[in-house]
Amino acid sequence: MDIVSYSVSKEHDEIYQKWFSFADSDGDGRLTGTDAIKFFAMSNLPRGDLKQVWAIADSRRQGYLGLKEFAIAMKLVSLAQAGNEITHVALAHADLEKVNPPVMEGLDTFLSTNKPPTKEIDPDQDVNSQPQTPKPQWFRSKSSKKIPLSSVTSITDGLKRLYAQKLKPLEVTYLFSEFGSSLLTGSDFDAKPMVMLLGQYSTGKTTFINHLLKCSYPGAHVGPEPTTDRFVAVMSGPDERTIPGNTIAVEADMPFTGLTKFGNAFLSKFQCSQMPHSLLKHVTFVDTPGVLSGEKQRTQRGYDFTGVTSWFAAKSDLILLLFDSNKLDISDEFKHVIGSLRGHDDKIRVVLNKADQLDAQKLMRVYGALTWSLGKVVNTPEVMRVYIGSFNDKPVNNNAVGPMRKELFEKEQEDLLSDLKDIPKKACDRKINEFVKRARAAKIHAYIISHLKSQMPAMLGKTKAQQQLINNLENEFAKVQKDYRLPPGDLPDVQRFKEVLSNYSIDRFQKLKPKLIQAVDDMLAFDIPELLRKFRNPYGQ
Repeated sequence: MDIVSYSVSKEHDEIYQKWFSFADSDGDGRLTGTDAIKFFAMSNLPRGDLKQVWAIADSRRQGYLGLKEFAIAMKLVSLAQAGNEITHVALAHADLEKVNPPVMEGLDTFLSTNKPPTKEIDPDQDVNSQPQTPKPQWFRSKSSKKIPLSSVTSITDGLKRLYAQKLKPLEVTYLFSEFGSSLLTGSDFDAKPMVMLLGQYSTGKTTFINHLLKCSYPGAHVGPEPTTDRFVAVMSGPDERTIPGNTIAVEADMPFTGLTKFGNAFLSKFQCSQMPHSLLKHVTFVDTPGVLSGEKQRTQRGYDFTGVTSWFAAKSDLILLLFDSNKLDISDEFKHVIGSLRGHDDKIRVVLNKADQLDAQKLMRVYGALTWSLGKVVNTPEVMRVYIGSFNDKPVNNNAVGPMRKELFEKEQEDLLSDLKDIPKKACDRKINEFVKRARAAKIHAYIISHLKSQMPAMLGKTKAQQQLINNLENEFAKVQKDYRLPPGDLPDVQRFKEVLSNYSIDRFQKLKPKLIQAVDDMLAFDIPELLRKFRNPYGQ
């Protein structure tokens, strides 16, 4: 059960606001493990119960509690004091809204004197329990080089700091953003989890989003023909409105600034649809145009469709590939799109939609044909998991599909929806995973760029030498892989690299700078593990 499903009554809001302000020693709206240990100790609950309280309240593993999570934690403390078991199963049957605030020993005295609690804590209980100086937000000033890791107040803040100090210099020096993803900004780290839907036209992508929202988002069109002609980011907002792509791409607090590199041709086909919705407070959906076939894809788009999908894939937490059960042909362009998802296999979920339109025999054959086709496109020995269902607002017709297939559809849909519900909870883990993946890719990119630079002559014949390097890039990649003992699967796509490389002068690239490489190695080996240790469950072993 996720934290987002819990609620707190308004009558207790003022109490929890007062308690939270008192417990948050930094006043930055984040209650870290150090402050939580001191404040929660007044509940006199055993360590095991407090460990469960923190784990459930901080279900997204952010490493801190906001006001809402703190209020939930207080409700859980109250339940534990009443002798209730603190588990997800037990909480599913508890009405948290009616639970009164817990008894916190000595809190009234501390509140009246406006002094923080000083109850003794066992120093062996947790390394985070040692007193620390107040922690200012490191990201406020331009000069953040000398601020220690202990000053950050969340995993996200720590990743921002590590990126600015250790990874970004490497990316800038070796033009990583020109060959791969754009340079990251603060909004990229703070963005909500993202789900992208891909598929050929009329596979039910827009209907799927409307099915989850239980309403139509602003600007949505549904029909048998290619109706969605643009990329649409469906996000939370104060009112229902659509924002043009050029506008949304220059807003600093939005994670779409990197899309400007695809030009006006794309930005005119990109928009943001905002609406007030409880689900969109936690997840952003990206609806995409139906993938066309043949020359239509290349000549009528006017922008790099595959490049855009690759950009969104890197930002997404989940990628849904939708197929229509009545037309399984995978066009050449759709193969290229699926190929652009290389490196993001763990995010991909395949959905066989509109399955209620087939009888049992046809459905069995269609399912087999789809898995066979995907095996050729994805080029992996493992069989991809395919979810079968009909994701629309119409209930499954028991008379039309039979009770056995109805049960199958319901279980499949429940499994897929379970994946979607877990996205907010796993968002922090996903950010760490993507950050580490990016760091390794940037390091390999630096090896390749510096190697190409070393192969250029000092004086004459530079143009000819560059062309030879580009023509024999596969062999140069093999040399880099051998010299630095790199896994072959971690090297970038050769053809894509060739296309970008032809626009640059290799002679102007930078030589290998060991200090930049060492900084990234230290970050992966020491800084990130230390960051995770600092923001783990403060009551964990």
